[in-house]
Amino acid sequence: MSDIRVTVWGENVHERTNAVVRGIYPEGMHSTIAAALNAAGGITARTATLDQPDHGLPPGSLEETDVLLWWGHCAHGEVQDAVVDRVCNAVWSGMGAIFLHSAHFSKPFKRLMGTPCNLTWREAGERERLWLTSRNHPIAAGLPDHFELEHEEMYGEPFGIPDPMETVFVSWFQGGEVFRSGVTYKRGAGKVFYFRPGHETYPTYHDAHVQRVIANAVRWAHNPAPRVADPCDAPNVPVDTALEPITERGPRLHGQDDRGFR
Repeated sequence: MSDIRVTVWGENVHERTNAVVRGIYPEGMHSTIAAALNAAGGITARTATLDQPDHGLPPGSLEETDVLLWWGHCAHGEVQDAVVDRVCNAVWSGMGAIFLHSAHFSKPFKRLMGTPCNLTWREAGERERLWLTSRNHPIAAGLPDHFELEHEEMYGEPFGIPDPMETVFVSWFQGGEVFRSGVTYKRGAGKVFYFRPGHETYPTYHDAHVQRVIANAVRWAHNPAPRVADPCDAPNVPVDTALEPITERGPRLHGQDDRGFR
């Protein structure tokens, strides 16, 4: 069985402009996430970044990607609409997608959700406790009932997303807020998972529990079936041939007349 092919997409802006972030992720958050996935077994991960041509996702690249991970924050508006179209079409066709932390406000996620995806937030280095709310879910495999991140950015409800298919994690923060921090969706033929932790100035993606969640989510989101050829075309294709009326009748039931009534 071949490995699941993963592309880890990152803005790679904070790593180049912020010394704190660069000290935590010298090769970039995207490289840290990809390295953990490559070490998880059965997964081959590559990276792509905003500053590359076509943001590292040229035409045809997503056909070679089984699951796409997306981390964005300060440069959502710089993502080309053609690339957004490419990502959404790939998800509708069957590619898995995992959106991390502030990618809740990315163009692809908002397009797939069809809602504002807004929330409340506070950046104060608080403790986050993630509670497992669906023990038997594949994304939760091998995890305890809860785990903690000593320092994280707070995200709080209300979270402007559609009702999820499943809520796998709920977070609690020191300020008392709670948040749906791990939610799943089906969009077309593709599976989508949003996972909340991952503020750039904290070592979240070095955490073993976070790495396990992401690897589990990749395996869950992978769809081995062939891609849908053109997911946007089918609803509007005219039928050229008219249907022939059905003239033959089946056996008449006892007491049934020619109109089919008794």
